[in-house]
Amino acid sequence: MDFKSIALTTRPQQPHCVKQVVDPEVFKLFYTFWKESEAEAQDVNLPSEVVTQLDNSECVYKLSSCVKTSLGVGKIAMTQKRLFLLTEGKPGFLEITKFRDIEEVKMASAPLLLGRVPSLRVLSSIRPDVFEANLKTETELWNLVVREMRAGCMLAGQQKDPEYMTQALTNVLLMDAVVGCLQTQRSIAAASKLAYFDQVKHKAPKASSETLKHKINPSLGLAEPQTVHVLFYTPGQLSCTTSQGKMNSKLWVALSGGRVVVFDAASWSMLQDEIQVGESQVTCMMGLVQDQVWMGSQDSVIYVIDTYSMSCNKQLTEHQHEVTGLSLDSRDPSSSQHMYSCSCDGTVLQWDLTSLTVKKQFNLACDRFFSIQIYGSTMWCCCGDSIVELKESSTQQRRISLPDVLQSMPSSFSCFIIIPERGQLCAGCSDSGELCFWQTNNLKHPFKKVSLLNSSGITCMIKVKNQIWVGCDGQNDNGQLRSQLFVVDLDSLTVTKELLAHSDRIQTLCSAEDRYVLSGSACCDGKIAIWKVE
Repeated sequence: MDFKSIALTTRPQQPHCVKQVVDPEVFKLFYTFWKESEAEAQDVNLPSEVVTQLDNSECVYKLSSCVKTSLGVGKIAMTQKRLFLLTEGKPGFLEITKFRDIEEVKMASAPLLLGRVPSLRVLSSIRPDVFEANLKTETELWNLVVREMRAGCMLAGQQKDPEYMTQALTNVLLMDAVVGCLQTQRSIAAASKLAYFDQVKHKAPKASSETLKHKINPSLGLAEPQTVHVLFYTPGQLSCTTSQGKMNSKLWVALSGGRVVVFDAASWSMLQDEIQVGESQVTCMMGLVQDQVWMGSQDSVIYVIDTYSMSCNKQLTEHQHEVTGLSLDSRDPSSSQHMYSCSCDGTVLQWDLTSLTVKKQFNLACDRFFSIQIYGSTMWCCCGDSIVELKESSTQQRRISLPDVLQSMPSSFSCFIIIPERGQLCAGCSDSGELCFWQTNNLKHPFKKVSLLNSSGITCMIKVKNQIWVGCDGQNDNGQLRSQLFVVDLDSLTVTKELLAHSDRIQTLCSAEDRYVLSGSACCDGKIAIWKVE
């Protein structure tokens, strides 16, 4: 039996693992043993005085044979949170350690009669003495199991994501099943292939662990993680109660295939598990006060969502190609506002928000139109190989070309930000790790370039307070995806933080009232990270 292939198919955190086919009979035997072992462990008849020591959701997932330990004779029990000793004779509960408190795990040997037997030693930060158990032939498996749970617990804390512990427990149960099925000297080597977190564990940079507040999984309940294509925050009452006319703030998340889920931004719990807007990918979102959210799609339609009924009450079909950007002209909130939309073919539409009809239309010649931003009487357009400034009359005023070093490459602008109070424009390219700044009164050449180390391209950016947060592509030393989030200070134009939280490309960023920045990643990760803004 070759269980290496099973190990390779049970690592959702490993973006580019190779999947192999397992023989059906082999897998049937493996799965049967796995489930029987799991049921046997959870069916342990624990005395009431032991049960009262455990949390409500805590279950025993693994139990050793009766062994001699430094705390007495008994069986070592493992739950999803801790190790404890189920004492022999009068059954009792002695906590060994919680996984979060483990400092070291290693195999050793203990004296027994005229010889020595294999043992497991666990050093905990809350115990003055090392715990030792004479596990004999079980030592190697328990060493793997405890190390994997410790690593999963460490990553769960660093990444603010309890799903790491859930996956670590799954890996442990798989290890147990592999050893039980094989019953050979090769069993531990095969099981070790499944100790994924213990193999990849790393200490997160201090800035990342301190800045990361929470992580949420918008793909819960789905067969596999989906890419987070767009994030959009709508403000409201930051409390857990609602009243007529007052709604909680919400986070709108566009996944693949026109699927949109909505989270309560006060508790980060899911409010709406699905709003279906067509069958194509949502590309952009924009909100109007608290009444509507507009969603542009690859199918050329703009879907207008009523935020009270949480349903689509209007479809705007005037675009003929993929909608790529939305921008609201809100210079004078007391007067009639206008929404602008653009599509990849260069079409820009101005919408009357009362009648939801097109008030004005014009076209801009370009290879591909990416996005628009309205500032004052000026419209700025990202056209791939250039950023174009348009007058209110829709005539071209100025154009920024790609930096000289990129003009010979098949590169393009991926995103940009206008900073009107500073008279600056900031832009990034898909194939460059340099953030370029221009003075808006002189757009011929960048006056400043900020290098983003280990970045191979910029995917998205937003301005929050006196900072620009930049999502990038990159790779670690092993060639795996290592998406980075850089925080650039606008006064000094230097990188003040480099943050790591995703194992795939950062696709989108949004801000929650300048208090948090939220980053969404591609499908190998599929999570949303919530960062504190200082």
